[in-house]
This record gives sequence, structure tokens and C-alpha cells, in this order.
Amino acid sequence: MSSTIDINKICEWCGKEFIAHKCSTRFCSKRCSEHSYKALRRQAHVEQENHATSESKKQRCIPAGNYFSPRQCAVLLGIGKSSVYRCLAEGLIPCIRLKGKTLISRASIDKMFENPPEYIKREKKVAEPIEEFYTTKEILEKFGISNSWLFKMAKERNIPKTVVRGKTLWSRKHIDKALADKQPTEMIAEEWYSVEEVCAKFNMSKEAVYRFVSERKISKRKDKCKVFYSRRQFDKAMGIESELEPEYYTMPEAMARYNMTRNQISHYVRTHDITRSYEGRYVRIDRKALDALFAPPKIG
Repeated sequence: MSSTIDINKICEWCGKEFIAHKCSTRFCSKRCSEHSYKALRRQAHVEQENHATSESKKQRCIPAGNYFSPRQCAVLLGIGKSSVYRCLAEGLIPCIRLKGKTLISRASIDKMFENPPEYIKREKKVAEPIEEFYTTKEILEKFGISNSWLFKMAKERNIPKTVVRGKTLWSRKHIDKALADKQPTEMIAEEWYSVEEVCAKFNMSKEAVYRFVSERKISKRKDKCKVFYSRRQFDKAMGIESELEPEYYTMPEAMARYNMTRNQISHYVRTHDITRSYEGRYVRIDRKALDALFAPPKIG
């Protein structure tokens, strides 16, 4: 919907008065807008070149004198300041420190080149041929990631790939290294149900599972694009004894048991240094330590 407001403005490029329909309009025409944009680009380019020239002059200015700081020594030798400090740490360049200031004599620098060690040519590293591969389907099934996430991650980490007879093959070594944190863990299988496991064990449909966990607010976590639900909480909600002997409280469980707020529980946990761990975004608090803290007092 176009604006019907008429505003008298002055063009920032040509200076002519014109009628605008928005307060943000700065130019009277597309031509003036393009001229202004190009002028700003030229000005930015000129400033960039001037800055580069001034920096180049600073670097080319060889310091005079018999003693140099590490920065001046770096300019003299044409290397980086960090390289100079590494040489100082390895004892390649003699130096002296006077109340925190490091000084290097020009004579010691010149002496380094009097009897230099023999130059050893660096051997060119030969890339090892890649012979073990994953197909895209194998990666998705093994690590439980999506197709789009795989290609995005591979592009960011520059993972080698090739196409053979229409199939994309990925370097097995590089994929295993990049997705090391996606390997399956025993903890998930022991303490969490997958949706498929719930459906098989309790003869429920997926829709019934989602509705059940939502109504009873059962803790969940995501791993490899799959959703898992707390085995102990689910068994308790179904009215059966859990196979697991819980060794920790989740934050909602601790709040409900001791009738405290989240901030109060967190305060006691930090103050008394109670062991806690994190599984995703869920906090696990040591059950025995918390029960001992809030246990009724005893005498004798």
C-alpha cells in the first residue's frame, strides 16, 4: 500500500527540492541515489588504500641504533613479532631484560649470520590417498543427522568427497573425526527411551506417546536429531517400577520434593558444593547428597 503523505525534502546529492512520500527518502531520483552510493564506495576505497600505504611505510621504516625491542627487531628482520618471541624463547636470538623491557643488540643479530647452520630443504608433504569412504546414506543412518546438515557441515570443514556413478562418497577418516561427538552413548540407551522403544514396549502409537509426555511433562532430550524421554519418569507415569535405581534428581523433581523454587535449590547446590552434571539442557543433582543436606537433624 503506497503512502499518500507529501513531504517537502532537499535531495542530498543534487540539492533540488522534491516531494517525498516517506520520511526516510534521501534522494529525488534513482540517478542521484546511484551517484551518492558510488561516491561513498570511492571514498571508502581511497581511505583503505591510504591506510594500507601508511602501514606499509611504517613496516619499511628500518629502525636505527644498536639496541632494539622485539617489535623493532621484527621490522629489521622482516618477520612477525611472535616469530621473534619464539626465537627468544628457544635461545636463537640473545637478549637481555631490564626491568621488564627486552633489548636485543644489533651485534648479536649480525653474529647469527656469520656461521649459520646448513640450510635443509623442507620435504614436500605428499597427501595420502583416501581409500575408505562413507556413502551419504550410511552417514545419515550411523550418525542420525539430516542430509542438509551433512552438506553444510562438510562445506564448513572442507571434508573431501567424490562422486562415483552418481553416488556421493565422503572420506571416512574426516567424517569420523568431524562427527566424533555424534557417536552413540550407552547412557542414552540405559536412561532414556526412544519413541520407537516406547511404542514397542507399551503398545502405543506415536501420536499417543507425544500426547502422553506432553500432558505429564516428562523430561526429554535430543541426540542426533532423535528425541529421547526419561525412562524413569515414563515408567513412573505408567505406574510401574522403574528398572533404574535413580542416583540423581532433575531440577523439577528436586523442586517438587522439597517445595522450593529453582533459585533456592541452585543456591543450596552451589553453597554446599553438591555434585551436579548436565545432560543437554537438563541439570542432574546428586540424590544422596541432596537428601543428606535436607535430612531431619539428629542428636547422638
